[in-house]
Amino acid sequence: MAGTKEIRLKIKSVQNTRKITKAMEMVAASKMRKAQERMRAGRPYARRLLAITAHAASANTEYRHPLLTRRTEVKNVGAVVITTDKGLCGGLNTNLLRLVLNQHKEWTAKGIGVEYCAIGSKGVSFINRIGGRIVSQNVNYGDRPALERLIGPVKMLIDHYLENGIDEVHLFSNRFVNTMTQEPVHGTIIPIPTTWTTHEGEQVIESRAGAYGWDYLYEPDAQSVLDELLVRYIETFVYQAAADNIASEQSARMVAMKAASDNATKLIGTMQLIYNKARQAAITQEISEIVGGAAAV
Repeated sequence: MAGTKEIRLKIKSVQNTRKITKAMEMVAASKMRKAQERMRAGRPYARRLLAITAHAASANTEYRHPLLTRRTEVKNVGAVVITTDKGLCGGLNTNLLRLVLNQHKEWTAKGIGVEYCAIGSKGVSFINRIGGRIVSQNVNYGDRPALERLIGPVKMLIDHYLENGIDEVHLFSNRFVNTMTQEPVHGTIIPIPTTWTTHEGEQVIESRAGAYGWDYLYEPDAQSVLDELLVRYIETFVYQAAADNIASEQSARMVAMKAASDNATKLIGTMQLIYNKARQAAITQEISEIVGGAAAV
């Protein structure tokens, strides 16, 4: 059994760790509410914009925007991976990057080339480890990222798509469900998606683009309207994915730090019991030595 001094030092160390995790839990809880408000405020707009864009993609117009045209054969794809910059948020990044890895292996097995746009330092490190090709990246984007900082790296993939360098653009991010649950999602942003699903197959976005014969009257003309609409579509989708990811990060960190604080409290209680036993044993031994010495005299 360790001495009482060593046990006291361990208890002090765990108590200091508990102070840190408790402070991080409170900071994450404070940031979480604001992040959730921003995320929830943007969801209705993002869903409605997706529906309008999907209807426009299925409309019968003389002008067909390149971003609305599906390629007959997919040889190369681009992937936007949105992760966190910091750790200590449970399995949030692990679950998402596992989804990225599985899809990367599937693309590689089919002979499809992949170009990555990594947003968040955790995604940059992971893609470098698996040997993926990163064409653009953005790290340290903060709790309230500026739209231009997010769109800049993604635009490189969009431009490459317009140049016929890649045939699809995919997006991987975490979707906020509630404080205890965050789901990694994967979907196609170009061409326009019809469904988005989680890694467990749950459908989170569904578009009925092909259910009706949609058509519109465009003013001033179809090209001007679609060009502007698709710019807003890409900006909204990427920003909303980042907002969901930030809300998921703060929620996951708060839960993880609360669990760490609770575990530290239990560990302190256990070590305190061990310390009391060791201290009692030392006292008993001293008394026995005194009694034995007195008896010998």
